[in-house]
Amino acid sequence: MRIGLLGTGPWARAAHAPALGGHPALDFVGVWGRRPEAARELAAVHGVRAYEDVDALLADVDAVAVALPPAVQAELAVRAARAGRHLLLDKPLATTVAQGRAVVDAAEAAGVASVVFFTTRFQPEPQAWIEEQARVGGWFTGRAQWLGAVFTVEDNPFAASPWRQEKGALWDVGPHALSVLLPVLGEPRRVTAAAYGPGDTVHMVLDHTGGASSSTTLSLTAPPAAAGAMVELRGASGVTTLPEARGDVVPALGRAADALIAAAGSGQPHPCDARFACTVTRILATAETLLHSGTR
Repeated sequence: MRIGLLGTGPWARAAHAPALGGHPALDFVGVWGRRPEAARELAAVHGVRAYEDVDALLADVDAVAVALPPAVQAELAVRAARAGRHLLLDKPLATTVAQGRAVVDAAEAAGVASVVFFTTRFQPEPQAWIEEQARVGGWFTGRAQWLGAVFTVEDNPFAASPWRQEKGALWDVGPHALSVLLPVLGEPRRVTAAAYGPGDTVHMVLDHTGGASSSTTLSLTAPPAAAGAMVELRGASGVTTLPEARGDVVPALGRAADALIAAAGSGQPHPCDARFACTVTRILATAETLLHSGTR
């Protein structure tokens, strides 16, 4: 599969470009970025072409991987899907439901495959745990904490991201927590509460179709000593917690690429496709509305 990369920021440099360039079943064709000089620099590192025109890149590939802010990603994903290109996207899919729906509609109309890189879903130990807990069922409550120190660790490369500064933990790490809870507990019937904590910290409560409720705490401003991720489930079979992921993000992104190749070949949607990611966007947008309707 011939694939191009849209984006040149820290995530593209650290994860996407190495994963695409090192994947045995992918032909990494080239890079496009909103800053041509950055595209040239990244392309030179990986020995591929730097494109100044996004449509020229789309004409040369079968698929695109996107490492861009969510609003930009959504717009370009629609454009790529309409050109018949498969989509390897990042979370969050978009920051409005309308943007997310546009990606879903474009991909389905064009018959292209989509996979959204929810990191935990492509790490072997956590994914096996998720599948096992979904099989077991009978869960009463779920509790997730996804606490990052992006804004409290000096020189973090992601702290300067304008969309993270604007949207905070709800939109940045919220998708990770939901990507674990939803396949086990079911989609939410409603978001019942959302409240601010210190910094960009938010708390969210969901009532799930499977009968359980869940609470989630999200932050990018946690003290470094308190940072980390945890998911706990309690139910008829007892208590279980999400195992710690092992390994670098690059192999996980490689497995997401494997999933895209498989979905494109079979025509069967992957569980982490654009439709699932749009559900995540809808939940986050609802929580954001609740947050803005309260006082801080």
